[in-house]
Amino acid sequence: MKSELQKMLSCELYNAGDNQLVKMRSKARVLFSQYNRTSYDDIETRTSILKSLLGGFEGNIDIQAPFYCDYGSHIHAGKNVFLNFNCIILDCAKVTLGDNVFMAPNVQLYTAYHPVIASERIKGPENAAPITIGNNVWLGGGVIVCPGVTIGDNTTIGAGSVVVHDIPPNVVAVGNPCKVIKKIIP
Repeated sequence: MKSELQKMLSCELYNAGDNQLVKMRSKARVLFSQYNRTSYDDIETRTSILKSLLGGFEGNIDIQAPFYCDYGSHIHAGKNVFLNFNCIILDCAKVTLGDNVFMAPNVQLYTAYHPVIASERIKGPENAAPITIGNNVWLGGGVIVCPGVTIGDNTTIGAGSVVVHDIPPNVVAVGNPCKVIKKIIP
């Protein structure tokens, strides 16, 4: 029998009120709260907190406070990653950030979602689907990336966009819903 954590990470319906999941979210809140209160100049402490909070990162990572997440442990980042002020990552499923990912202020990555049938939704189960952001991607201010989305390498997503489906590599995409408006040569 699968635990609620195993169900969550397998993209199955799960109970977010499960004791283990509540404890994991509580731990993340303690860590990101500490991170958000730490001086920007205290790189050693900030890095130590991120090592405890995140699932892993390969190189330089710069996250401007405030930063918020659900678990943190399901966020994996490559080299040279920058998240500007007020980014939110609901990492109920794996979130992968490639190398050289830049996120402007107020970017939100949501892996969690709920059943659309009201009678099922009010029973309380949740679901999640992974988000993958490729290498050399820039997400403009206020971008929202929805569950299950992959954004390809060398892509720019314009400010205020809501990304509800996969975006290919080497494009500029904007809007709500986000659509490709231009191909680029990397």
